Amino acid sequence: MKNVKMYLLLFLILTLCACSAKKTEEAQVTETETAGSVVKIAVTVKDYGTFKAELYEDIAPKTVANFVSLVNDGFYDNNRFHRIIDGFMIQGGADPSGTVGHLEGEFSANGFQNDLKHTEGVLSMARAKDMNSATSQFFVMVGDADWLDGQYAAFGKVYEGLDLVKKIAADAKPIDNNGTIKEEEMPVIESIRIIEE
Repeated sequence: MKNVKMYLLLFLILTLCACSAKKTEEAQVTETETAGSVVKIAVTVKDYGTFKAELYEDIAPKTVANFVSLVNDGFYDNNRFHRIIDGFMIQGGADPSGTVGHLEGEFSANGFQNDLKHTEGVLSMARAKDMNSATSQFFVMVGDADWLDGQYAAFGKVYEGLDLVKKIAADAKPIDNNGTIKEEEMPVIESIRIIEE
């Protein structure tokens, strides 16, 4: 009788352990399946070098898809950072032809959940007053600006070369309080490329 009780107790313990392991495995699969993919880019700026950033498809899928499409089309090659405010951000990607279509604003003020904060190194989309007016212009934060949270579509973050981005901001000589840079002094984006690491 003692042996039967011992076998039953051992069976119960093994069954519980197996169920627990299965639940842990299922939880890991669920986390992996729901985690969005990350696209990595390298941004080369003339006379400065290259910085690298991650773009988060799970946070702003339409914004990332649009940005990647423009990168693949070579849109950003020889574009410029035209608006720079040291301690705040550098902005580039203007579309002088006006041919890039408008995006749905992926941020909370526009009814879209986006919890990526506008902290140092974050990439976000510039827009006009209309919440769905973003096109190709983006900015890289060189400081923290919580007043932008929920108002602009943050979609990525610099993970290598933030010092380079800060140097671009520190070297800039804006001609007004809006950060406008003289055309001949605008830092040139030689290229943006999708990379795999």
